[in-house]
Amino acid sequence: MADYHDDLRLALVLADAADAATMDRFKALDLKVETKPDMTPVSEADKAAEELIRHQLQRARPRDAILGEEYGLEGTGPRRWVVDPIDGTKNYVRGVPVWATLISLMEAGEGGYQPVVGVVSAPALGRRWWAAKGAGAYTGRSLSSATRLHVSRVAELSDASFAYSSLDGWEERGRLGGFLDLSRAVWRTRGYGDFWPYMMVAEGSVDICAEPELSLWDMAANAIVVQEAGGAFTGLDGVRGPHSGNAAASNGLLHEELLEYLNRG
Repeated sequence: MADYHDDLRLALVLADAADAATMDRFKALDLKVETKPDMTPVSEADKAAEELIRHQLQRARPRDAILGEEYGLEGTGPRRWVVDPIDGTKNYVRGVPVWATLISLMEAGEGGYQPVVGVVSAPALGRRWWAAKGAGAYTGRSLSSATRLHVSRVAELSDASFAYSSLDGWEERGRLGGFLDLSRAVWRTRGYGDFWPYMMVAEGSVDICAEPELSLWDMAANAIVVQEAGGAFTGLDGVRGPHSGNAAASNGLLHEELLEYLNRG
């Protein structure tokens, strides 16, 4: 099995640099925010963090391709870094601390590109999570002071905690009925949103989560962390990995039931 230790260490260094840049502008009164064509916000901090990560990757891994939310795809080849400079920009611009930089390395293989390294860094929460293929998933301040992650062992939906982002997307895609049925079937629901529910699935504090519409950069790092923690990460179509345009994550034991509910009309 390939060793991704050096790539993981690089991803953690990239996250350190991004954290410094994003925290420097968090809650800044003069923060500049624009609206993208899809009507979502982008701040100067999003752009600066992605530019910083791209610059360091171009020096450290010049042969690798880079795909970022703000500046698209650059380069070709079997290895591709996928970057969301600030996942949770709407929170960021309003001063809500639930946002993170997502950095993933994907490699080409059977079934297309799959994540092999992922780092999720949420500096305003003082939290960071990471994983590498075959090496497990961890949380902590550094590689030397980390705790290994394990998903929960909750096996009954009636005992499960379900996290989601919002109701709008489910309604727009004709899936609100199944979503509401699921919310009634579980023990607890909470709308944490963005990266955080996936990290809580990996930690075992949440058992299932899902979102109806996502981009690859929203999912790649989350997917490898959940998988290496022993969980399942698929699209709503059940296809493993972050390529379906939406996501369902679980401790694995509840995954079939999760998908069954969310695919109802």
